[in-house]
Amino acid sequence: MSVSCGVEWAVILGCLRWGWKRCTYVSSDDSANWPIATPEEFEPIPRVCRIILSVYEPDLHHPLYTPLGGYRLNPNWAIKRVDYEQTLGHAPPYLIYIDHDNKEIVLAIRGLNLVKDSDYKLLLDNQLGMQMFDGGYVHHGLLKSAIWILNNESEFLRRTWEENGKEYKMVFAGHSLGAGVASLLSLIVVNHTDMLGGISRNSVRCYAVAPARCMSLNLAVKYADVIYSVVLQDDFLPRTPTPLEDIFESIFCLPCLLFIACLRDTFISEDKKLRDPRRLYAPGRIYHIVERKCCRCGRYPPEVRTGIPVDGRFEHVVLSCNATSDHAIIWIEREAENALEVSRNHIIPSNSFKRMPLNECNCSHVETERAEYGDHNEPTTSPETYKDANTQKRTQRCIGQSH
Repeated sequence: MSVSCGVEWAVILGCLRWGWKRCTYVSSDDSANWPIATPEEFEPIPRVCRIILSVYEPDLHHPLYTPLGGYRLNPNWAIKRVDYEQTLGHAPPYLIYIDHDNKEIVLAIRGLNLVKDSDYKLLLDNQLGMQMFDGGYVHHGLLKSAIWILNNESEFLRRTWEENGKEYKMVFAGHSLGAGVASLLSLIVVNHTDMLGGISRNSVRCYAVAPARCMSLNLAVKYADVIYSVVLQDDFLPRTPTPLEDIFESIFCLPCLLFIACLRDTFISEDKKLRDPRRLYAPGRIYHIVERKCCRCGRYPPEVRTGIPVDGRFEHVVLSCNATSDHAIIWIEREAENALEVSRNHIIPSNSFKRMPLNECNCSHVETERAEYGDHNEPTTSPETYKDANTQKRTQRCIGQSH
């Protein structure tokens, strides 16, 4: 009797401890040590969010879903629109927009459409460790979609870039499902610049808004100078370690799935998760928009923290009523715009942007990653792009490095 009572109390205490850790964990803890992003580096993100939103519009001249403050886009600069009938299920709909004001050619890809089977098939077409790319692992279905878009649009993009004097940047952007496709599209372009007329790595950018986990950690760090991920506070998708195919098979019981993922996440050691090179992560440099505080009601003036985490990124699912609403592109655009206004109108302490000395950086994962991947982490671009690859690699892998 006493033994069974002891076991019961042990189980109860264990459950209480787990519940306390889960319920008191807040998403702002993930980026607590990251520096504040400067207004200059964050400035393109609200604008790109509006371009992604415009993909949902059947006609930009007569918009139906205008965000707060309007699109602030020139409808005549949207030079090509591709919908589901044209993609034939190989990719989500996308839009090509020439931003002459900022000298950018933007290919924006919409997020998951819950009523389209083709979108689910892209997400289901993957298994852990199924697809390798450039010494790491990527999501198989999203990579196929990215290849399809590039094969169909590379000539059009190359011609557009050349017609504008080869001075414009090539920007790939997307939300949710589209963010994963855009991220892998930028990887392909950077490694095959000849497909777009020899465009340089420095002229390629990707903005992944609320991205799916689509690439292994070594690739996420390696391409942090190209890919910029945007995560609003508690967004579930960049955090969920459960494979995408499991998430969207259970989309209508998402709270239950998040709870199970959260439970499993608690009992799997951090080291064991990070040692698996096949594990997928949110790509590139991350901008984390934080607007709520623990045990306080309402929204606060948002701040944007940025970093290039090397010891995992957003490894814990947050039990929050905002986990799904923070994934909505309309909310992300609004809070990104608010955060930009706050950062412009407030003086941020200069030490927020200080470059952290290398000997103080959390670079414990670098040697392990080097041993696992060897020379695969070397950039595939020309020597002119990276004159000192080793220094660049060490710098990028340090948490909280500023541009």
